[in-house]
Amino acid sequence: MRNDPAATAAAVLALVGGPANVTSVAHCVTRLRLTLADPAVADDEGLRALPGVLGVVSDGPGRQVVLGPGVVEAVTAEVETLVAAGPREDRGARLKEELRRRNATPVKAALRRVANVFVPLIPALIGCGVLSGLNGLLLNAGWLAALTPALSSIASGFLALIAVFVGHNTAKEFGGTPVLGGAVAAVVVHPGVTKVTVFGTHLAPGQGGVLGALAAALLATRVERWVRGRVPGALDVLLTPAVTVLVSGLVTLYGLMYAAGAVASAIGTATNWLLATAGAVAGLVLGGLFLPLVMLGLHQALIPVHTTLIEQQGYTVLLPLLAMAGAGQVGAALAVYVRLRHDVSLRTTIRSALPAGLLGVGEPLIYGVSLPLGRPFLTACAGGAAGGAFVGFFATLGTRVGATAIGPSGWALFPLLTGNRGAGPAAAIYAGGLLTGYAVGFAATYFFGLTDVVHGSGKVRTADGS
Repeated sequence: MRNDPAATAAAVLALVGGPANVTSVAHCVTRLRLTLADPAVADDEGLRALPGVLGVVSDGPGRQVVLGPGVVEAVTAEVETLVAAGPREDRGARLKEELRRRNATPVKAALRRVANVFVPLIPALIGCGVLSGLNGLLLNAGWLAALTPALSSIASGFLALIAVFVGHNTAKEFGGTPVLGGAVAAVVVHPGVTKVTVFGTHLAPGQGGVLGALAAALLATRVERWVRGRVPGALDVLLTPAVTVLVSGLVTLYGLMYAAGAVASAIGTATNWLLATAGAVAGLVLGGLFLPLVMLGLHQALIPVHTTLIEQQGYTVLLPLLAMAGAGQVGAALAVYVRLRHDVSLRTTIRSALPAGLLGVGEPLIYGVSLPLGRPFLTACAGGAAGGAFVGFFATLGTRVGATAIGPSGWALFPLLTGNRGAGPAAAIYAGGLLTGYAVGFAATYFFGLTDVVHGSGKVRTADGS
């Protein structure tokens, strides 16, 4: 089943109540994300026992099935096919109301929906980020001068129009017409906004960035619903799109772009100030808390902040700090591997998951190693905190480490690294942070994460006595 996406998809659906119980299907880099009409029927333990499944996150009405990069795309496609072909029961107002009632965490639900807007954009962000980094190297070296303008255009084109994609996805996620969301968001990046004056100043193309596009598309969705419910059916095809774009576009120009621009500027200013004045502390906190966010599936909610920083500064300084959590996880897993020499099954899991962990995919080690053992998850967080403090310390000294795109971490982040002093110093500091995370994660787990090993039995008692 591990190498058969169709079999894995069928087994997953059988354990979540069948195709009729699935109301939506999506995926991120490593996880199959299912929203269930009746989450109570899902067999989480059965899902975790499936070959190829690295972990399961219960998220209110949803289930996040961790499958790993590459595998998740193929399994998701099979799941979508089976759901589309499955029994089409009436899911109407009753199931929607039940879904809302079961979700007792509205803030968490809102963050998840915002993440759903940005997750589909990650492949393009990665691809353009890698090309941007390559172009920067060529420019610095003075090589292939005839090619670098073309590379610059290819790498920058997506970011120049990312507001349109954000608007499209926002309207789709929140129940509007996607192309209308994209049309209103396109106002944010249109060159003609320079002729519009708001509060005595001219607007600039891209002012407000993805935050402005998100707000504009949300407004467009609300306006579209309001208009559609009030115009005659014969005029709907003409009036609804026109009124939606007009009203939302005017509000975007004369309010949302200005406000979102102020918020985006504040994010950039606050981030730079925090790293300049308390970089080590900020890195310690961010690196130490990121693994719990990954465990809960909430780390994707940071994508708008990363994207805003990339739009403003050309790179996000937060991702290298957060990536240190993966280093702590790797160090903790290595310590478990050394200490539990007689636990063949666990050591096999570590050997299988370690390459992915080194490349920044932490879920296999989280759900297969540290979290089941208990205390090693906390010592892994300690390693991440130490690595984050290391990178943050250099930011206080004036050398910031950033990433030109989001998605990869671990060793896979090296091609995307840059900073205010160039790619070389950024890579050196980042490497030092990884080594610090590995070392502290290993030492903390080796000495405090596992206190008693039962030799010869393959069993371990963790520091919390379990």
